[in-house]
Order: sequence, then C-alpha cells, then structure tokens
Amino acid sequence: MSAQPGEEVGSEGSWFGDDCERNGLSGSTRARFGESREQLEPRSGEAAANELDQQFHPIQDRGRRPPVAMETASTAIDLLYWRNVKQSGAVFSSVLLLLFSLTQFSVVSVGAYLALAALSATISFRIYKSVLQAVQKTDEGHPFKSYLEMEIALSQDQISKYADKILLYTNTCMKELRRLFLVQDLVDSLKFAVLMWLLTYVGALFNGLTLLILAVVSMFTMPVVYEKHQAQIDQYVGLIRTQVNSVVGKIQAKIPGAKRKEE
Repeated sequence: MSAQPGEEVGSEGSWFGDDCERNGLSGSTRARFGESREQLEPRSGEAAANELDQQFHPIQDRGRRPPVAMETASTAIDLLYWRNVKQSGAVFSSVLLLLFSLTQFSVVSVGAYLALAALSATISFRIYKSVLQAVQKTDEGHPFKSYLEMEIALSQDQISKYADKILLYTNTCMKELRRLFLVQDLVDSLKFAVLMWLLTYVGALFNGLTLLILAVVSMFTMPVVYEKHQAQIDQYVGLIRTQVNSVVGKIQAKIPGAKRKEE
C-alpha cells in the first residue's frame, strides 16, 4: 500500500505532499502533476517565437490573414469570371450606365445627378424611418448610425504603401519612355512607333469613352470565353505569335544595328 503525500513528517514525501495541498493537487495527484509538468516543459524555438509574436502583436496574424492586395485581386477575379452572377451583373451594368451617361452629358452633370440621386434616397429613407418611429413610438435612433460610426479613414501605413507603389510605377514608366524615345534599343523603338501609328487610326474611329466602354465589355466577357474555350484560343494565339516572331526576326535581320546585344 502506497503512502499518501504528507504522511511521513520530515521526509521528501511530506514536503511534496504539503506542496501538493497548497497548490490544490490533492486527489488525482499524479495526473495533475503530469499536466503541470507538461505545461512547464520547454518548448521549441519556433513555438516560443510564435507565442511571443501573438502576445506582442495580437492583431497581426501574418500567416493566416491574406494581405489587402490579395483580397482585392481575388474579389476582382471573382467579378470578372462571374462567380456571383448578381454581383457581377450589378457592377457591370452600373459601370456601363455610368460610361453611357458620360457620352451624353458632361462629367460635372453626371456627378451632380449621381449625388442628387444618392441624397434623395438617403433623405427619403431618413424621413420614412423618423415618421415610422413617431407612429410606433419606438426609439431606434438614426437609421444610418452603424455606417456613421464606421472607421473609414486611411492609416499612415496605407497611405505610405500606396504612395510608394504609385512612385514606383511612375519612375518605371518614365524610364521606359526615356528608353523608347531616345532609341536605346532600335527594335523596341520601332515597335513603339508602329503602335503609335496604329493608335492614330484607332483614335480616328473611336473616342476615349468608346474605347473605355469596349474595354469594360471585354473585361467582363473575355475571361469567361477564354475559360470555356482555352485550348482552341491557346492554339490560335500560338500560331499568331509564331508568325509575328518570324516577321519581326526577318525585319530585325535586315535592319543594320537592330540585333540585340547578347548579355
């Protein structure tokens, strides 16, 4: 028969038994001591680092929460591929209606009409809810209270991030234009000249808003068409690319100084 903790005074069992009673480990002493020992066991370096990161940075969950840019890109892809038909249809029709309105009216008029429509809707709903609360004698408060209390301000980190991206794109574009206009590479400059020459014909046939409407229609139709007929489209695109590369190679071979320098 095993002795209970604390029966032998002055022994190690007495000290351990008193310590167990002070810490509330009487009863299933071995099981509880085993649990306490597991809690006190040293953890690996990665687990300890993750625990410290969660303690000092509880909001930033780097491994599980995707960045804002990834979420935005995923939402845009879902819209273009019509994953949600109602949502994609609403966005597509709204953008088209706005662009067609701009073809008939000025930007100032369209903006003013949109603001008046939004104000008419919100003011009418506010008056309706106020009358309804007065009739029913309820105290629901402002109907847009939850939206008014939402935080919509941009943080300093977000502004810095977007400003850095805009600066990067601007510098890249300026360097590329300098390279093309100053003929750093003759072939690329000739390609750019041909593109500008083709755009003169496109500009004579369409204005900017028409091109924008065509671009929006293409954005909401081409991804779905490509997803359904990917094999056939890739085959024809490969043939066209081969022909274009062959023609460009022949032209490059005939123009002196047009060959690229091997790096």
